[in-house]
Amino acid sequence: MKQQIAPKPYWTDSAALPAFPKLQRDENVDVVVVGAGITGLTTAYLLAKAGRTVTVLDRNDPVQGDTGYTSAHLTMVTDAWLSELVDRFGRDHAQAVWDAGLAAIARIDAIAREEDIACDFGWVPGYLHSPFGDPQGKRGKDVAEAFRQEAALAGDLGFDAAYLDNAPFAGGPGVGFENQARFHPRKYLAGVARAIAAAGGHICGHSAVEEFSDKPLSVKANGHTISCRDIVLATHNPLMGNTGMASATLFQTKLALYSTYVVAGRAPKGEVPDALFWDSANPYHYLRIEPQADHDLVIFGGEDHKTGQADDTSACYDRLERKLTSLVPRINLTHRWSGQVIETPDGLPYIGETAPHQFVATGFSGNGLTFGTLSGMMAADQILGRDNPWRELFDAGRTKIKGGAWNYVRENKDYPYYLVRDRFAGAEGQSLRAVKRGEGLIIERKGQKTAAFRDDEGSVTMVSAVCTHMGCLVDWNKAERTWDCPCHGSRFMPDGSVIGGPAETPLPKVTD
Repeated sequence: MKQQIAPKPYWTDSAALPAFPKLQRDENVDVVVVGAGITGLTTAYLLAKAGRTVTVLDRNDPVQGDTGYTSAHLTMVTDAWLSELVDRFGRDHAQAVWDAGLAAIARIDAIAREEDIACDFGWVPGYLHSPFGDPQGKRGKDVAEAFRQEAALAGDLGFDAAYLDNAPFAGGPGVGFENQARFHPRKYLAGVARAIAAAGGHICGHSAVEEFSDKPLSVKANGHTISCRDIVLATHNPLMGNTGMASATLFQTKLALYSTYVVAGRAPKGEVPDALFWDSANPYHYLRIEPQADHDLVIFGGEDHKTGQADDTSACYDRLERKLTSLVPRINLTHRWSGQVIETPDGLPYIGETAPHQFVATGFSGNGLTFGTLSGMMAADQILGRDNPWRELFDAGRTKIKGGAWNYVRENKDYPYYLVRDRFAGAEGQSLRAVKRGEGLIIERKGQKTAAFRDDEGSVTMVSAVCTHMGCLVDWNKAERTWDCPCHGSRFMPDGSVIGGPAETPLPKVTD
C-alpha cells in the first residue's frame, strides 16, 4: 500500500522562525507593509536599514503564505523565453528584465552575507532543456535550433549562456546559464526578520488589515490604527487598499492565478547535480536539490493549471511522484505541497504605485522569489526618492512598453547594480587555456572572476578582477598591457599593483 504524504512544505519542517506578536497598540510610522513574505520583508529590511520606521502586518504567521510554498529557484531566466521578450518589448527592455532578476539574486546574496544568515545560499548553474523523459524533444532538430538561438541571444545581451547538445542529468539539447542560485527561503527570511527587528522595525502576525484610509493615510488592524506616509501591499494577490473600486477591479482582470505542485524526497548525495533544471514542456517541470550533510533533498515541481480548474488535484501529485521516481529511482519521497503563481498578459510583473503613496507588487509568474526581492528593492527606492532603472518597465499602470530606442545600460549606469554587473554576467573565458601569450582575460576560476595575464614567455599571473575602489570589474587594455577600471578609471599593472587611482589598494593575488 502506498504511503500517504501529508501536504506540507519541506521548508516548514526544516527551519524555525522567530515569534511574531499581534498588533496591540496604535502606531505612527513612516511605512506600513502589508504582507510578510519575501516582498514585504525585503521592503521592510531595506527601509529599516535606511533609517525609516516600518511596521509589517500579516493576516497569518509571517513567511507562511506563498513564499513558504515555493521551490526556491533563484533565476533571472523568465517563463517567457528571452526571444519572446525581445519580440514583445525590444532588446534593451528584454535585457532589462533579466538584469533585474540578476540584480535581485545578487541582493539576496549580499543581504545573506551582510547579516551572516546561514541559509544554504549557493551560486549554481541553471539548465533550460528538452522535456524530462523526452531528451530529443518532440520537435527534434527544431528544438535544438531554438535552444541554439536562445543561447546566442542571451550571450549577445551579456549573459553567461551556452548551447548544450546534451544537458547534464536531463539529457538532450538545452541551454546552460551560469550564475543562478538556490537557497533555503525560510532560513533566509528568519534572518531578515531578525535584522529588521534589530534595525527598529516591527513585524506583527495574525494582524489582518481591516480598513485603509487615505485622509490621513493609515490602516486599521486588530482594532488599532497605524498612521503612515506610505503603504506597500505585498500580499501576492494584491488588496484594493486605497485604490478606487473600478480601478482595482480592472487591475484584477489582468491577473491569472495558477496552482503549481511540488514533491520532494531524500536521494543519495551526488545522484542529482547541484543546479537548477526546468524543461520546455507546457506546462513545464522544474527540479533542484537542497544539499544535506549525508543526502540531498530533491525538489521537483510542475503540473500547473488554473486555480480551481482541476477535477483531481491528487492526480497532479501522483504524476509528479511517478516522474521523479523514474528520474531518481533511489529517491525516498518525503514531502508534497502546492503553491500558486500569478501570470500577467505580457509576462512581466506589475510593480509600482496604484494610488498616491501606495505601492503594489504582483504577477511574478514562476520567478516569485526573484521578482519578490526586486519588488522590495523597487519599493524602497520609490519611498526613499531614488531612481530605479526598472520603474517604467514594470509599472503597474503600463499599457504597452515600446521597443524603441532606449540606451538602457548607459542611461542607468550610475545605479549601484551596474557598478558590479559584470561580476554576475559575461566572463570572457572559462579556463587559463583561453589566455594567449601577451594578453589578459577575465576568466572563471573556482567560481570567482579572475584577471589572468600570460606573459610572452608563457607564465601566468592571476589577480582578482574586482577593482579595489568600488567593486567594478576591470578590463584588459591590450595596447598598454594594463587592467583598467571602466567605472572610475583606476589602472593596475598585470600583477595588480596600482598605476593610478582613485583605487589605492592593489588587486589581490589569486593562487591555485
